[in-house]
Amino acid sequence: MDVVTRYQAERSTKSILVVDDEAVIRDLCAKALKGYRVLQAGDGEEALRLFEKGGIDVILTDVMMPKLNGIELLRRLKELEPTLVVIVMTGYAEKEIILNALKADADDFIAKPLNLLQLKTAVDKAIDKKALKEEIANLRSMDRLKSNFLSLISHKFRTPLTTISLFLQNLAGGVYDPDDPESRRNLELICGQSRYLETLVTELLAFSRFMGADEGVLREPCDLNELVRSLVCSSREAAARPGVTTIFDLDPLPPIPLDREKIAFAIGQVLDNAYKFSRETGTVTLSLKRDDDGYRLTVTDTGVGIPREELPKIFEKFYQVDPDGTGQIRGFGLGLFYAREFVKLHGGTVTVESEPGVGTTLSLFIPPSD
Repeated sequence: MDVVTRYQAERSTKSILVVDDEAVIRDLCAKALKGYRVLQAGDGEEALRLFEKGGIDVILTDVMMPKLNGIELLRRLKELEPTLVVIVMTGYAEKEIILNALKADADDFIAKPLNLLQLKTAVDKAIDKKALKEEIANLRSMDRLKSNFLSLISHKFRTPLTTISLFLQNLAGGVYDPDDPESRRNLELICGQSRYLETLVTELLAFSRFMGADEGVLREPCDLNELVRSLVCSSREAAARPGVTTIFDLDPLPPIPLDREKIAFAIGQVLDNAYKFSRETGTVTLSLKRDDDGYRLTVTDTGVGIPREELPKIFEKFYQVDPDGTGQIRGFGLGLFYAREFVKLHGGTVTVESEPGVGTTLSLFIPPSD
């Protein structure tokens, strides 16, 4: 395959979403972008729905649109995927519009009426920019991984090890009375810390296996209904919140070709977080639906919620939501990162909505396999 043929083949796999309330503009863009896979949306809300299905590389959006304007669409898209490249098309030269777009992290601008050559050149550059942004994000992630790994392990293991060590020192010194209620409470505390260490080691071994794995997706028929219910039953976080009611709204589905291990991990992480950040009482609702586009599992809790500015960070490695500001959140902050990666391997997406004091909704969308 020569260089030109290879370039055309790579370009044809890239998807461009054109968002404009004028069909003639959308069609004009589609004609100018021959060689790319072009999708169209007539407003911002439709664009968000298409984006959630996955596979969009670059978005061209108008500013003035009904339902959801281009600036607000830009903000929401960047929250969902910070490395996404968004080009803003506008016939307005007002400084305020341009400043608002820049503040929302617009990557480029195209003036109306459109110059087709300029449009094509801007999209070609945007594809290169997206690849560069993803590479930079990966390098930064690897750098943080190296610099934070040892300190994170040290921090997570120090407290339980110190607690156990002090108890053993007292025990060696004869400071223990099995009939003393305080001694029994201390012993229960040590048993709890020991179990916590076991959990940390198990999680660490699992994450190390995922970090080194590169086998892709190994699909087999999977019953999502059975899988979701079994994960709830086996969840330690669910067991630790007996006052939280679990509501199942699961449509009956035939077995779906999935990588059971990876999807089970992804769903398990989302479920555990829903219970972990619930209050002593509340509800966790699990909804599993099938439509023409694929399968969607939605997990909604009535817990503490996540501030809006924190939402883009929750899928980063080692990031942990700490609503009380104590720094005592258990785990390594890797669960949601790998959950999203595994869903993406299936061609799907993970989205989140949350409001502090109200609760959080995480949605896992998986398209049908080819």
